[in-house]
Amino acid sequence: MSDGDAALRARYGPWAVVAGAAEGLGAAWAEALADRGFALVLLDRKAAALDALASSLRARSAAELLALEVDLGRPDVHEVLQRTIGAREIGLLVYNAAVSPIGAFLEAPLERALETLDVNCRGLLALVHRLAPPMVARGRGGLVLTSSLSADAGAPRIATYAATKAFTLVFGESLWAELRERGVDVLTIRPGPVRTPGWQASQPAGADPSAPVPLVPKDVVTEALAALGGDDPSPIVGEANRNVAALMRQVPRRRLIELMSGVTARLRATPPR
Repeated sequence: MSDGDAALRARYGPWAVVAGAAEGLGAAWAEALADRGFALVLLDRKAAALDALASSLRARSAAELLALEVDLGRPDVHEVLQRTIGAREIGLLVYNAAVSPIGAFLEAPLERALETLDVNCRGLLALVHRLAPPMVARGRGGLVLTSSLSADAGAPRIATYAATKAFTLVFGESLWAELRERGVDVLTIRPGPVRTPGWQASQPAGADPSAPVPLVPKDVVTEALAALGGDDPSPIVGEANRNVAALMRQVPRRRLIELMSGVTARLRATPPR
């Protein structure tokens, strides 16, 4: 294990919590942190996938690991987490959990939109409020929040999801300013499309197989770890995404929403989970 890994653990260890860990980007975070010697608390409601990931990680790392099947949208999620972690010293929270329904807002039950708010926003608030104070008291620690390029403009058919990612972006940037002088690094990452099970399920039938491949989860995590503790509170992940974002900033707001509409109109609707 490298000196860089040891320094990372000294700054953000010994334990890390990964919320939404069972697959995709969350699983990549768990693997990367396990490889760097972190002890892990993995949170997800997908029990089978979570168990499979935990077994895989135990085979590749001697570090301690706890896997907790939990709905991150439940009102008492912070209390459930507290019962699991006990007195363990949590130095890093990665909040990657998200519900991302696709479809016309008025054609879906209200409960689905509220569920999206609960997981994407309420769960985030609750875990940060529980885990950040001990970090501040110790004068070290880190929070990594996952926003999205969809936070930058209105987007039909992903209205609630995009709005929650705008919340995450502003919340994370605000905490970056509040906590950086108190020893806690806050990073809000903004990836574009990432090749995860959720992204693949949203792609329209007959999608062009020659289209550029989006980022893979491992690449996102590598960039995020390099940015953690740096000067940018909310970096865009991926060179292609940074180029797209630069162009977006030059487009009038109405035109930007229309362009986003053209993209989201092609996404495949997702059934309730």
